[in-house]
Amino acid sequence: MSDFDTLIGLVSQYSPSGQERGAVEWLVARMKSLGYDDAFIDEVGNAVGVMGKGSNQVVVLGHIDTVTGEIKVEQIANLLYGRGSVDAKGPLACFVDSVAQVGAKEDWQFVVIGAVEEERNSEGARFVANQYKPDFAIIGEPNQWDRIALGYKGSAWAQVTVKRGQVHLASGEQTAAEAAVEAWLKIKAYVDSFNADKSKVFDKLLLTLHGMDSDSNDFEQWAMLKVGVRLPVTVSPENWYGKLKEFTSDSHLQGDCHLLVEPIGFAIPAWSCEKNTPLVRAFLSGIRSQGGEPRFVNKTGTADLNVVAPVWKCPAVVYGPGDSVLDHTPNEHINLDEYQKAVDVLSAALVKLTS
Repeated sequence: MSDFDTLIGLVSQYSPSGQERGAVEWLVARMKSLGYDDAFIDEVGNAVGVMGKGSNQVVVLGHIDTVTGEIKVEQIANLLYGRGSVDAKGPLACFVDSVAQVGAKEDWQFVVIGAVEEERNSEGARFVANQYKPDFAIIGEPNQWDRIALGYKGSAWAQVTVKRGQVHLASGEQTAAEAAVEAWLKIKAYVDSFNADKSKVFDKLLLTLHGMDSDSNDFEQWAMLKVGVRLPVTVSPENWYGKLKEFTSDSHLQGDCHLLVEPIGFAIPAWSCEKNTPLVRAFLSGIRSQGGEPRFVNKTGTADLNVVAPVWKCPAVVYGPGDSVLDHTPNEHINLDEYQKAVDVLSAALVKLTS
């Protein structure tokens, strides 16, 4: 048995969102073989492993699903290639191996979760948010072995639709498509104004026009925009939707154009973790124990942190080996030396935290 059996075995189980069952079953069996006190599949399909029976609890939450696009699993020198090796089976495997390495600690319980559906609507994390009340939470995402992530931006998606009655093309009246373009320009102007005095990307609104379409029939024409935004901590999804409706209201349109803003999917607020906590100090010590110089980072994406942290309200951090630049890419791979360092860092942090 090598130090990388958990990582290689987990990455070898192709598990895009919605197809995680095989990987979940494999991981549950793996945790049992590593001596976990219990390992099981919960009601929504998450893999769960429990080590220890104490009243104090650390939840270590990674995600077991990946984006689509299978990559041949192979080791070349000290690099392991495969879908999910970075995002985020590398961090999840690191969690599993670290807890196995530490073992049971008196008065403590470690709960390791491989959550499903993170790459879609975080169904797995939404379920466990109401199942546990940990004293500390560690979320698995790739941020390199010597970095701790303390913040992730929120996100909100909306469909902006403009409709109007059909008119002759020679009438000179504003078309639904033209009104939709005008609405987009107003949205962008607001975002540019909001960002003007912000020096850090984490504090800005990051706007995306993800799609646009238009069509008509004998009596009506319409145009649709799919608008996404990454939110800073200072702007809640509710505030964003309110602003979106405010500066794209019908009063800005010409003729009989009418505009509708509809939220899409689950909006997620941004979250920023406390820096001065026993959990952060344990990680700083763990990184230094492996010869690293700890660094902090805030990320522009979202993670399961955004889902569970507002519910658990306990000290939390995001940690995991791997270079996030490789997320979702056809060249996804993880450095095995970095993986081993991350296992040792987390093991040291858990020992310090629970001693």
